[in-house]
Amino acid sequence: MDGFDWTGWQGEVKATLMFVVKAGRILLIEKKRGHGEGKVNGPGGKIDPGETPLECAVRETEEELHISVKNPRKVAELWFQMSDYPSILCHVFIAEEYEGTPTETDEAVPLWTPSDEIPYNRMWEDDRHWLPLVLDGQSLLGKFVFEGEVMASKEITAATYP
Repeated sequence: MDGFDWTGWQGEVKATLMFVVKAGRILLIEKKRGHGEGKVNGPGGKIDPGETPLECAVRETEEELHISVKNPRKVAELWFQMSDYPSILCHVFIAEEYEGTPTETDEAVPLWTPSDEIPYNRMWEDDRHWLPLVLDGQSLLGKFVFEGEVMASKEITAATYP
């Protein structure tokens, strides 16, 4: 799949990720079930019918961590072509404010991490390539091809989101 032709690509699964960043730390989760179980990531999930990406990101964060984010902004779109899972179009958001206390649920364990100590070895391989860029204030479009859990190719370009 290396050299994948993205022309006309549309993700079969529409999903979101939300990263809360505050005081030099990032709120991650350890996923307890579903795609990526056992990995560290941001809260998020599949977009429900009739739901916007932003509404999904807010809802999933509330469901997985019992917090309400304030003023989230879209910072990335990630396209994943996978050999063993339907293709995923993922909208990524960052929020700096929230209400509530991050709480473990049946879906996720909250994990506050210093922004300079993100456990990339416990995350999807692509995260180390795009997450530092968005944490540095960049907006981007990332396109990734995976063979199982191994990243076969990547393409990251600057992007602007309303």
